[in-house]
Amino acid sequence: MSILTIIVSVLLGVLFLAAGVQKIRRQQPVAGILDGLGVGPSFQRTIGALEVLGGVGVALGLLLEPLGVAAGIGLALLMIGALAYHLRARDGFAKSAGPVVLFVVAAAATALQIAVI
Repeated sequence: MSILTIIVSVLLGVLFLAAGVQKIRRQQPVAGILDGLGVGPSFQRTIGALEVLGGVGVALGLLLEPLGVAAGIGLALLMIGALAYHLRARDGFAKSAGPVVLFVVAAAATALQIAVI
């Protein structure tokens, strides 16, 4: 396994763990942004739980490669859904950049972990 795979996977895991905890706890400004996008409190917590599980799965994927790949795909799909909410709200690039960047990192981590298998 390459150093790059480890760095990108751990980075992705930490990013999603932090983002997920903010959603579960409904911390501001995240909760306010999601409220503005029409995402209700219970769905915010569900998204947060999925992000936490995905982040942990990607990190554990360094030891169990298929788990990392599945988690990375799940996180990438989650970011596609997030981007859809931003597009529906007609948010500009600045407000939509987060899901785009996280999608790219999730896709990169997944591709790197697939290359290891």
